[in-house]
Amino acid sequence: MLRWLKSPATETQVTHGQRLWLYAISVLIMTLLVIPTLIVVPMSFSHSQYLEFPPETWSTRWYGHYFGSSEWMQATTTSFKAAVLTMLVATPTGVLAAYGLHTSRIRFVRVTFVLMITPMMVPLVLVAIGAFYAYVQMGILYTITGLVLAHTVLALPLVVIVTGAALKGYDMSQEQAARSLGAPRWKAFLTVTLPQIRFAVVTSALLAFLTSFDEVVVAMFISGGDNPTLTRNMFNALRDQIDPTIASISTIMILVTTLMMVLAQLFGQQKKPSK
Repeated sequence: MLRWLKSPATETQVTHGQRLWLYAISVLIMTLLVIPTLIVVPMSFSHSQYLEFPPETWSTRWYGHYFGSSEWMQATTTSFKAAVLTMLVATPTGVLAAYGLHTSRIRFVRVTFVLMITPMMVPLVLVAIGAFYAYVQMGILYTITGLVLAHTVLALPLVVIVTGAALKGYDMSQEQAARSLGAPRWKAFLTVTLPQIRFAVVTSALLAFLTSFDEVVVAMFISGGDNPTLTRNMFNALRDQIDPTIASISTIMILVTTLMMVLAQLFGQQKKPSK
């Protein structure tokens, strides 16, 4: 009978074996996701008129073409403006919404939460078409204001979900203690709760920025004229002709995204208590 019992060593070996398989699958998936992205980087340094990998001749020709083009620079400025403004609008709005949903005791909190994340469930094409017709009536089509409003709608669900998850792991008794000592609710939130969920807030801001900066479907409908986005011009360039400038722009976008992720880790990490 004892031979059927597993020893602790055997169970530990099985657990380690399962973890090795998990690690191997994770590495494989990450490799398949990252390699196609990294291929773009050497392609951006090709001197050829066409996209080629690996490049026969190395050059920064297409980076010079990108930075020397007023059209590309205007689109880049528009994208950065829209992304920063979207982050500044969606982050505080989403954080307050998540806080309200977390502390609310009304019966239909779950229904309200589902309604707030509806933009994630609706196809982007439908959102773009609806925004297009609404903006025509409002007179804000092809404006920064219209872009920020539409991208805020898309980014808000991400902020609510990330911040809401952080609030679920937060002990609200700390804020209640501050309020019991005479602090107003807004001050207790800013001085006690917000520092505790700082990492989630910074992550939400990063996601809001990237949602706007990388978005192309809605931008195809509501951006243009004097305010085209970078992704919209990239799509049009790929549709009309294969311009190697796209590879250099993609490399720059990868660097921007990576830099923001690093900054989020640096400024959003919790402070370790001093000994």
